[in-house]
Amino acid sequence: MMQLFRQRPKRAVLGFTLLELLVVMVIIGLLAAYVGPKYFSQVGRSEIRMAQAQIDALEKALHQYRLDVGSYPTTEQGLAALVASPNNEPRWHGPYLSKTAPADPWRNPYVYKYPGDRSEFDLLSLGKDGQPGGEGEAADITNW
Repeated sequence: MMQLFRQRPKRAVLGFTLLELLVVMVIIGLLAAYVGPKYFSQVGRSEIRMAQAQIDALEKALHQYRLDVGSYPTTEQGLAALVASPNNEPRWHGPYLSKTAPADPWRNPYVYKYPGDRSEFDLLSLGKDGQPGGEGEAADITNW
C-alpha cells in the first residue's frame, strides 16, 4: 500500500545559542576595550601635529608678508592681513594664504600678537582646553 504521509528526515536546527552569542559579544567588548584607548591617543597626537604644521605654515606666510610690507601685521590687523590688504597697504602683494586663517584642530582661533613677548611675533594655539598653559593635549602649541 502506498504511504500517504512520508516521513521527512529531521533537519539540524541552524543558528546560534544564546550562550554562543554572549561569548562572542564579550570577546568583541574586550577587543574594543583594548584597542579604543590606543586609537583615541593617536587622535590626540595627530591633532597636536596638525596644529604644529598649521603654525609653521602661518609663520611662513607672516615672514613673506614682512618681506613685502616691511613689518609684520599688527595685533589688531591679525592674521586677516594675510588674506586681505590692511588699510590699502601699497606694498602688500598677497594674498599670502589661499583662504582665511584656519582655526586650530579644536576649532579655536590661533592667537597672534605683534610684537611678541617671546619672539618677534607670538603665534599659538591654546590646545584642547582653549586655556593658557596646560599639559599633554591641553598644552599650548607655540612658534617659539
